[in-house]
Amino acid sequence: MASRTNPFQFLQQTRAEIAKVVWPTRREVLLTTVMVFIMASLTAVFFFFVDFVIRQGLQALLGAVG
Repeated sequence: MASRTNPFQFLQQTRAEIAKVVWPTRREVLLTTVMVFIMASLTAVFFFFVDFVIRQGLQALLGAVG
């Protein structure tokens, strides 16, 4: 059976763990956010062109058959 910790010890341990967290700076958050938007945009453009090429190929194939 696991040992139980009283609520006071739990709060102390939780505060100690939170104190170890290294929070990002405002600049790091901003740069990361911008990079996410850039990568999402590039991915959207890539899949737009992939979809366009596949659509054109299928239309050409189905147009030649019909």
